[in-house]
Amino acid sequence: MSADTTLMPIAGAIDPVTVPRAPMPRADGKVELVGLTKDQLRTALETAGLEPKQAKLRSKQLWHWIYNRGATGFAQMTDIAKAQRPWLEKKFTLSRPEVVEAQVSSDGTRKWLLRTHDGNDFEMVFIPDADRGTLCVSSQVGCTLNCRFCHTGTMRLVRNLEPSEIVAQVMLARDALGEWPSQPEGRMLTNIVMMGMGEPLYNFDNVRDALKIVMDGDGLGLSKRRITLSTSGVVPMMERCGAEIGVNLAVSLHAVTKEVRDEIVPLNRKYGIEQLLQACADYPGANNARRITFEYVMLKDKNDSNADARELVRLIRQYKLPAKVNLIPFNPWPGAEYECSEPDRIRSFSNIVFEAGISAPVRTPRGRDIDAACGQLKTAAEKKSRAQPDREAGAPA
Repeated sequence: MSADTTLMPIAGAIDPVTVPRAPMPRADGKVELVGLTKDQLRTALETAGLEPKQAKLRSKQLWHWIYNRGATGFAQMTDIAKAQRPWLEKKFTLSRPEVVEAQVSSDGTRKWLLRTHDGNDFEMVFIPDADRGTLCVSSQVGCTLNCRFCHTGTMRLVRNLEPSEIVAQVMLARDALGEWPSQPEGRMLTNIVMMGMGEPLYNFDNVRDALKIVMDGDGLGLSKRRITLSTSGVVPMMERCGAEIGVNLAVSLHAVTKEVRDEIVPLNRKYGIEQLLQACADYPGANNARRITFEYVMLKDKNDSNADARELVRLIRQYKLPAKVNLIPFNPWPGAEYECSEPDRIRSFSNIVFEAGISAPVRTPRGRDIDAACGQLKTAAEKKSRAQPDREAGAPA
């Protein structure tokens, strides 16, 4: 394949390109085992030369070591013959993304800047609470959706993350929290939200395959009820998400009129509010026990009036949606053209929705001091890249 056919076209503001560029092969030529299904793992061993019966046995052992014990190398695998471990080491890898930087907020939120094997940077965030710990996972390097209030949306889309790179985020968090061997009780990491960098439904196959490993009872073992996937409204993929993944759905709504949503969520020009809400009404598995979450960032004098709140209630009722609304105070970033709504305005908006019988809590911003709050993710490496040459030029030899 020629070089120019492997590049991902940079999408426009309205209709992001969904065809990923081909993943770069590893420089060491090894096959990555993290992120493979059980069948793919067995096939990889057979392709490398193992007899089918031995490949079946070894694949079960490898699966257990990778996802239940958190092994990062074959030398740790005590029930695999010592003589076979160098062969595995030569042909395969159990890599994690490189941790470039790890930060801890004053409120306990953790943010990691991660680097893929081909040198692309992305971020993930862990948010601890009294009764849960939520990992915010990225699905792409960058984003093309260009939501006007979102710092991540100002990045160019580089490429989709592979299943291995999505699963490995959960595994890295487990590494950092000391939660191996894997066990369902007493975990700090209890929930996952696909709300990091990127639009998960524009990387559907890789997200689906990764989450199946995360949800596998013999794998990382998180219930689908503890996983939420957030979309800005990729309507054609929403039904497949419910049918093939089955996790909770969150929708980045942020406005209740075409005019405002067209401005702040440009994807609305392709899939309008009516189409989006109908797709929510049709979402498989949504009911009062598994409500759809509408994310709504509060922007001063843009989408925060009492009339907006009443229209939100009307729309939820019109489409008979089992819904809750997360009101998100806008998290500022340099160059942003919006301001956060005043606290009294947010409370008034919330009260109108609550009084209609719809839950509308105001989310407490977390990790603002390390740019880990909602809409703030933009790789520190990209921010540093402009200043780093100047620093290096002025550094003593």
